[in-house]
Amino acid sequence: MSWHVRAARPSDIDALLDLATLTGGGFTNLPADRASLEWRLDWSDRSYARVTEAPDDELYILILEQAGSGRIGGCAMVFSRIGAKWPFYSYKIATLSQTSRELGRTFALPFLNLVTDHDGASEVGGLFLHPDLRTGGLGRLLARSRYLFIAQHRARFGKKMLAELRGVLDDEGNSPFWDALGRKFFGMTFPEADRFNATHGSQFIADLMPKHPSYTALLPESAQAVIGQPHPKGRAALAMLEAEGFHYDNYVDIFDGGPTVTARTDELRSVRDSQRAAVARVCADDDTCVRSLVAAGELTEFRAWIGHVGTEGDGCVLPAGEAALMQVGLGDEVRHVAF
Repeated sequence: MSWHVRAARPSDIDALLDLATLTGGGFTNLPADRASLEWRLDWSDRSYARVTEAPDDELYILILEQAGSGRIGGCAMVFSRIGAKWPFYSYKIATLSQTSRELGRTFALPFLNLVTDHDGASEVGGLFLHPDLRTGGLGRLLARSRYLFIAQHRARFGKKMLAELRGVLDDEGNSPFWDALGRKFFGMTFPEADRFNATHGSQFIADLMPKHPSYTALLPESAQAVIGQPHPKGRAALAMLEAEGFHYDNYVDIFDGGPTVTARTDELRSVRDSQRAAVARVCADDDTCVRSLVAAGELTEFRAWIGHVGTEGDGCVLPAGEAALMQVGLGDEVRHVAF
């Protein structure tokens, strides 16, 4: 358990920028731009310091760090309330059915409708793990630590949670969906639009995107084929989201057509099933303990790790080595859920 998740700090900028350069594009929340990342880290720092708990456009960045070496291996983010500063746009896929008695035919015509249905929800995003570390459960640690953070600070988040997955891109980093639709109205390539959105927000969408529905049958097959499909490298992330209780309900990203999934926050597996308990005892080994995702501390003191937890009365038991490494002592409260 040499790896753990902690709250990000402004001093993480160099490591975060290194991670951003490895994404291959399409990660709006992790742009390979130092000034944008510094702004996000400052936003996160102010969010952690905020006293009022009601969600109001906060960003909490979490960092995967190796104990001892201090190496940064990944990041994840939680947004407390989307649509607070500017509208959060999605395409809702709907279907219009039309029948002609003269022709004896009925047609079901899917169309894309620009909506802001998710304004006010919370969002998990910005999940990126260094390519060298995508084994051994570190991806699950990084992803699921967000839900324990949410459970630890429940009042800071909304009733609904969503996640956007990167859509399908070609080898040059272009989006077939954007090229067929968005580019016609913005005069920008997908990398340009994605970069502009990452640094300036989505108001330009409201300014220029047509408000009328777009029929998918009018799009080229290459664009139709990727609507609602995650990037091949994002399929594992989608599986983890589905395992938590997220589901796809015909919403897609306005830039690359990737799927948007949603869930009731209190029904997320790690939120619903996690338990809080005070440490009653530390033991010499973990023979009697169950492998678990464990978290301790709040806000900037939050940390999460893959560990082992046993039960003893109303309290819990932790292996002495893990407790010492994570600076958890007798009487301290931890949150844990099966891993």
